[in-house]
Amino acid sequence: MENKAKLPWDMVEEILSRVPPKPLVRFKTVCKQWNTLFDDNTFINNHKMTFQFILVTKSKVYSVSLHPEIEVRELTLDIPGLKDQKPNDLVDCNGFFLCDMAEGAVVCNPWLGQTRCIQGDHVLNQPSFKYLGIGYDYNTVDKKIVYKTLAAGTTTVWIRIYDFDTDAWKDEEAKHETTGGTNLIYLHSTRGVSLNGNLFFIAYDLTTPSFFIVSFNFGREKSYYLSNLPCAKKDHSDALVLNVFRGDRFSLLKQCHVTKKIQIWVANDKIDVQSTKRVKWRSFMEVSIPNLPDLVQTQSYHQPSYFIDHKRGSKRLLVCSCDVDGRAWIYVVGENKLISKTRLDSVVDPWPLHCTCFPSLVMVPGCQREEEKKQANKAAVA
Repeated sequence: MENKAKLPWDMVEEILSRVPPKPLVRFKTVCKQWNTLFDDNTFINNHKMTFQFILVTKSKVYSVSLHPEIEVRELTLDIPGLKDQKPNDLVDCNGFFLCDMAEGAVVCNPWLGQTRCIQGDHVLNQPSFKYLGIGYDYNTVDKKIVYKTLAAGTTTVWIRIYDFDTDAWKDEEAKHETTGGTNLIYLHSTRGVSLNGNLFFIAYDLTTPSFFIVSFNFGREKSYYLSNLPCAKKDHSDALVLNVFRGDRFSLLKQCHVTKKIQIWVANDKIDVQSTKRVKWRSFMEVSIPNLPDLVQTQSYHQPSYFIDHKRGSKRLLVCSCDVDGRAWIYVVGENKLISKTRLDSVVDPWPLHCTCFPSLVMVPGCQREEEKKQANKAAVA
């Protein structure tokens, strides 16, 4: 039998890291080893077309990567109505982003170039209603993940849940389980943090008053008190942002609006949505130097976007925020020093919406069904 030469595995990885994202979805079926590789976040993060931030203006969508130099790319995404109506908000949804428009919303996987519209109605199109994020309900009988999105008013008295499988909305009265037995809860941020199918928010209890984390469970269609925050009571002018750290736990950023001091905490353990254990936090990073920028914006969405780069013992905080003139900046902060600050001059329009967003090979829910319909229609015509 003729011997077939095989490429070294590290060379195969290097070649695949240069392949555009769309073909990689098909390549998952080549062999088990390739499928495992594409599910590895290390491979995704080292891909030549990876990115860490998404910015959306009134007419364009950009990705920003930092490996190691900052590179801004304009993305060719089909977002209906983007040029006709200014987007209201942008939410990172674990590989997707959810763009809240004046009428309805758009779900995108920017890496695969996929988009899908969510149709609103007269209730959802009111300014007081916001699209808060995407999660899922895992059906243990069918062993199927059903993606859903959550919309709510400012006081979260009523919520609406959209099912991507049925294209249907469901109205629910908001149900909260909190330690104080109060329903006087306001969301500090209308951007849900997606983890293990649930959405998590920093909420504010008017009766205490205090800030804490609340979780929305799509299976039970109910929100739960999860944990207090590790920082003391804060001023509403401070930056306070919850994010996912290492894919399975939380991080929390706080910046004092007076001193500009930045503090980062991370959860000690993985977040288990079925557990009643409270989150235990540890201090991860503190930066207090004179030249730190004010990360709270004066217009648009007020909170900064950030993620933590923690490799080989080094700690770096990477932040996207807009200055007082609405120009977008990327700040790279080390332990007690500002490493670099870069204005994104290629993002022409002021006050872009921004969020962290890491590439994913998961297709936008329902896109495969729509593509199959299109193929079937083409075949029928032929």
